[in-house]
Amino acid sequence: MSNVSNVENLSPQVIRQVSKEIGILSKCPPEGIKIFMNEEDVTDIQAMIEGPAGTPYAGGFFRMKLVLGNNFPTEPPKAFFLTKIFHPNVASSGEICVNTLKKDWKAELGIKHILLTVKCLLIVPNPESALNAEAGKLLLEQYEDYSKRAKMFTEIHAKPLKESEENCSYEDKSNDGPLAKKHAGDKKLLEKKKRDKKKTLKRL
Repeated sequence: MSNVSNVENLSPQVIRQVSKEIGILSKCPPEGIKIFMNEEDVTDIQAMIEGPAGTPYAGGFFRMKLVLGNNFPTEPPKAFFLTKIFHPNVASSGEICVNTLKKDWKAELGIKHILLTVKCLLIVPNPESALNAEAGKLLLEQYEDYSKRAKMFTEIHAKPLKESEENCSYEDKSNDGPLAKKHAGDKKLLEKKKRDKKKTLKRL
């Protein structure tokens, strides 16, 4: 399967609609969700979901992506966690199984609805449609063990990014002193890191 952009396969109005929604979500994201906009490819939709409090995922930050197919929005997008997670409805490949993305899909459901559904799945897993049979079985039969395992995965794989990576540093524009130059250097390094990371993700 190639990772070529899907922009040319979608109609201009679908691209406009997606672009508009992503723009709005980037400015006013739902609570606990951060959207990353890819200006060059609106079909590359990535988000960071904060592990909800009171769940084994609390304190973790889970990166996910949506893949819009050629027939979007008639057909639902596929959703994947890029961050490793121990969850009944997430396969080892990261694919997320949720009814909203299967039989309950409606063309008018937007990106926001999908992201909120995935976040809800972290709060209320559905062991009946388990992609990870072990997690589903533990959730039903030995909740403590399930919780321990999910927490361990969160500790290892979903800890917050370093402050410097997390900061978009919009507020630094006013600072024109020597620090600004240093910051510009840091920013370049950060951009390179991000590009390298993207390349790595694309190879996965």
